[in-house]
Amino acid sequence: MTEDRTAADRARFDPVAADGRWQQAWAERGTFHADDNSPKPKSYVLEMFPYPSGRIHMGHVRNYTMGDVLARFRRMTGHEVLHPMGWDAFGMPAENAAMEKKVHPGAWTRQNIEAMKAQLKRIGFALDWSRELATCEPDYYGQEQALFLDMFAAGLVYRKESAVNWDPVDMTVLANEQVIDGRGWRSGALVERRKLSQWFLKITDFADELLDGLDGLDHWPDKVKLMQANWIGRSRGLRFRFALESGPLPNVEVFTTRPDTIFGASFVAVSVDHPLAQALLAQGTPGLEAFIAECRRTGTAAAEIETAEKLGFDTGLSAVHPLDPTWTLPVFIANFVLMDYGTGAVFGVPAHDQRDLDFARKYQLPVTRVVAASPDEKDAPIQDEADTAPGLIVNSRFLDGMASEDAKAAVIDRAEGEGWGTGTTVFRLRDWGVSRQRYWGTPIPVIHCEACGVVPVPKAQLPVVLPEDVSFDIPGNPLDRHPTWKHVDCPSCGKPARRETDTLDTFADSSWYFIRFASGPADKPFDKDVAERWLPVGQYIGGVEHAILHLLYARFWTRALKRIGKIDIAEPFTGLFTQGMVTHETYQTKIELPATAEEKAALGTDMVTVSSWVATDEIERRPEGLFQTGTDHPIHVGRVEKMSKSKKNVVDPAPILDRYGADAVRWFMLSDSPPERDLEWSLAGIEGAARLVQRVWRLTEPTGTAGEGGDIALRKLLHRTIAGIAEDIEALQFNKAVAKIFTLVGALEKAAPSPDRTEAARALILLVSPMIPHLAESAWERVGGEGLIADAAWPAFDPALLVDDEVTVALQVNGKLRDTISVAKGSAKDALEALALANPKVQIILAGAVPKKVIVVPDRLVNIVA
Repeated sequence: MTEDRTAADRARFDPVAADGRWQQAWAERGTFHADDNSPKPKSYVLEMFPYPSGRIHMGHVRNYTMGDVLARFRRMTGHEVLHPMGWDAFGMPAENAAMEKKVHPGAWTRQNIEAMKAQLKRIGFALDWSRELATCEPDYYGQEQALFLDMFAAGLVYRKESAVNWDPVDMTVLANEQVIDGRGWRSGALVERRKLSQWFLKITDFADELLDGLDGLDHWPDKVKLMQANWIGRSRGLRFRFALESGPLPNVEVFTTRPDTIFGASFVAVSVDHPLAQALLAQGTPGLEAFIAECRRTGTAAAEIETAEKLGFDTGLSAVHPLDPTWTLPVFIANFVLMDYGTGAVFGVPAHDQRDLDFARKYQLPVTRVVAASPDEKDAPIQDEADTAPGLIVNSRFLDGMASEDAKAAVIDRAEGEGWGTGTTVFRLRDWGVSRQRYWGTPIPVIHCEACGVVPVPKAQLPVVLPEDVSFDIPGNPLDRHPTWKHVDCPSCGKPARRETDTLDTFADSSWYFIRFASGPADKPFDKDVAERWLPVGQYIGGVEHAILHLLYARFWTRALKRIGKIDIAEPFTGLFTQGMVTHETYQTKIELPATAEEKAALGTDMVTVSSWVATDEIERRPEGLFQTGTDHPIHVGRVEKMSKSKKNVVDPAPILDRYGADAVRWFMLSDSPPERDLEWSLAGIEGAARLVQRVWRLTEPTGTAGEGGDIALRKLLHRTIAGIAEDIEALQFNKAVAKIFTLVGALEKAAPSPDRTEAARALILLVSPMIPHLAESAWERVGGEGLIADAAWPAFDPALLVDDEVTVALQVNGKLRDTISVAKGSAKDALEALALANPKVQIILAGAVPKKVIVVPDRLVNIVA
């Protein structure tokens, strides 16, 4: 008994021991270091680099495993592979940690980087760590400052006053995404709209290029290209003027993409920052100052503006309709019109725009239908929802009966012919505001001098390094109140001046890191010739949540560098794959808590029952069900959702790796779901993956002298598997590759000893090596393979063995399947009929009776009608 157990133990693969051994071997040999000068064809595989939060999660593991399989496979197929890793290390979370934990953002970030680096190495990714970068280090952001200055010199950077979301507690500008229900995402304070001088990059100069370039991205998901196209938003419209009957300005210019609805207009509205509003304010118009102050308490986020109550200030002015001088429209100042969009003025068509309809109902303005499904519905009333469906133009004089596009063209022609408007192509895209009033970011390398104005920092003085001695005890940007850092002499005139204290949006850091990976010299951002050996990135992998901003900014940055002669690459990523999320069940329990004073008054009770999320490691299974560990609180199993800390359904990879090893985790991430779909984490799934690892290990055990003869079926299966898995990996269809491996494993387990089985078992090690590399290295060593399997070539296949010369034919009696037979492809009908009638199962059913009819479909079926 003891001897049997010892033999069984020896037969088992020890994944944890193998993980450490082979990871050390790869590191010592520099196995995955990319050679810039290699004559091999180049392959650049990149996953979106992580923010160093301190812990990797299963989403990271899935993302990087996919890229790793492709990178290892490309090495096996003769490519020189660049597969680097770095850290998107600037941003607000580090400042929040500084405030909450009383630590320096840099110390917190660098500690997290070391922790996550160790975690990633624990999974055995084939990464070139020699090219590691962190965006928070001066050797990176100093080169980013140099690129910023190059763009500044080329006229692609400018500064202007802009409306921003201002958090009055944290005293910083917030991105639209950081405004939640009108409040700052961290402080909870009501966000205000302020005018601040901000730095911008001229992304709008590239709007046509960015849009048209999408047509050439054949290996991008269509949904991502559509999202970017909609974000850029190219449209043809009309820019025209409403003459004012009176007032401080002669007219108000508007832009519309729907000139076809011009006869449905019922008001004109301008932004609080519009010259007309400011002129009326300067005249002391009663009540206007208070109204503008109220509007400024609303943020600039589009979602917030859409959901906020529509407010207007009636100026008492009237605008003359350009197509009818007897028709005037009231002019309002409105909180939903922004100066940064279009001309800062709009005309409202309430019947066909929900925002306009809400405004019109509030201020009792006319609502006139000018688009209908048919002329018979021209008087159909508009209820609580605007009619935004396409149709024919109605109630619009000379436009009646036209399709919308024809009506647009007709109004534009009329406007241009009569001189009151111009047809114009416009974009939804706005210039990229990159100023952030934060410490933990790339300092903007300019100096403000009262005599010279804005002066670029001389490149010889780069990097402009963040000061270390900062405090977060007071809200706001520590750079503003630092006693010495911002005080410098002007590089131009030598007089006292001050540094720019805004830092760059962290999206700037991630807009060129892939170039720095390809070439990272100490004296410049990158070497053009070296970078172009690798670029563009052949396969980029990351979440669809980055489909617009990150990917659009990276495309812009690359094109901007091309325009100023830094690189001859226009598109940074030729291939893009957006993987699904890792999900898990959620768990809740109900607990009783003391009621608040308000709850006592409303409910008349001292205790209230509330639902509480329960972490996966706080649950114990009992015969009567699931309970929170150490309590009698029953657990309710909720929906399967994306893993998140807030819902406590995150699974920490560390204990899984310690128990099952890296290969089992990698295998599960690849096997259970198509990679573009969400993957539900389950313990049963990881245990199944661990069993597969052991099955492969047993199959690669040397069996001594092979049996005689060959196994042509196994040989054909092997060569089909080699070819099929190669296609699947190239297409990133990892779950299909896994299915083929399962089929081969099953066939090997049933096969008798033979030279073909020995060949197939050896090839199996190579086939699984991109997916479960630690086991593959151990098995390769065990069968006497030369060197590391990480350096081995992908097995070749014989095209002749991919051709099926046998087919499976179904045998039916009276239409019911009774058996199947394997026959030579193209067998004659009479031969198939004879085989079917001689089949033992068919003979039993016929019981000696003569069939009435035999129907033969060559290569498919024989149906015997009894």
